[in-house]
Amino acid sequence: MRTHTSSDRRLIDPWAHVQRIVAQSGTSFLWGMKVLPAERRRAMYAIYAFCREVDDIVDQPGHVANKKQALDAWRTEIGQLYDSKPRWPTTRALRHAVERFDLPQEEFMAVLDGMETDAAQTLEMQTIGDLLTYCRRVAGAVGVLSIRVFGLPHNPGVLMAELLGNAFQLTNILRDLKEDTDRQRLYVPVGLLAKYDATPRPFEDIFKQPGFVMACEELADLTWNFYEKADKLIRQLKWRQTRPVIMMRAVYRATFDRLEKRGWDKWDTPVHLSQSQKLWLAVRGGLI
Repeated sequence: MRTHTSSDRRLIDPWAHVQRIVAQSGTSFLWGMKVLPAERRRAMYAIYAFCREVDDIVDQPGHVANKKQALDAWRTEIGQLYDSKPRWPTTRALRHAVERFDLPQEEFMAVLDGMETDAAQTLEMQTIGDLLTYCRRVAGAVGVLSIRVFGLPHNPGVLMAELLGNAFQLTNILRDLKEDTDRQRLYVPVGLLAKYDATPRPFEDIFKQPGFVMACEELADLTWNFYEKADKLIRQLKWRQTRPVIMMRAVYRATFDRLEKRGWDKWDTPVHLSQSQKLWLAVRGGLI
């Protein structure tokens, strides 16, 4: 694939660029974004496109040094965005959103910090605290950006975004246990494994250890608590304001519930929702 030069990027239509990224993604967030008014929807598409592009950097094969260099280039470009000099299609699409909804620069930088964690050749979370810091960066930061676009109040909006960010990211982690360990990524904290006499190495043997199942059960309990705490805050807010949040939550919560029903000892049985199931859950969640 040919790498775009700076001059190439300036010729790309920003809105068409972010629309294409969202359309190709199959993201669970799509239907929550679609119910927004046009200006807010455009802002969310631009935020999502940023997240997708930086996530692709760490997910694609390549040397760690090259990935970190690409993430550093994004840090520079976010700086350019906040100096009102964006050069790339996604940051040019973000410019109006940043100005209109007062999006904090530090939240974009937090996402990049989280991506740098994922860029490591081998990844092991050491403690629950480390894991939650990672969740705050890669998911909570996106939530904080999103609530500004949705027009939710800072209090309790930020806390709700952080709680749901934890819940969503932990759901992803519990869903992708095998896929992540195949890629030498272990998000179930080493300290939590040790509590149940499980060891993280070698990665391919971790699923044979009874303690691994118990560690996953405790992580699932933590995830459930984040959903419950977030739900209490959602009920304090107006339905129309939280409708996109409720639609997104419906899809993630359904995935989490299916994982729990399947059981953590059946990690090799995949749990995925079809696009039609996601649509039904999102629409039903948005109407309740």
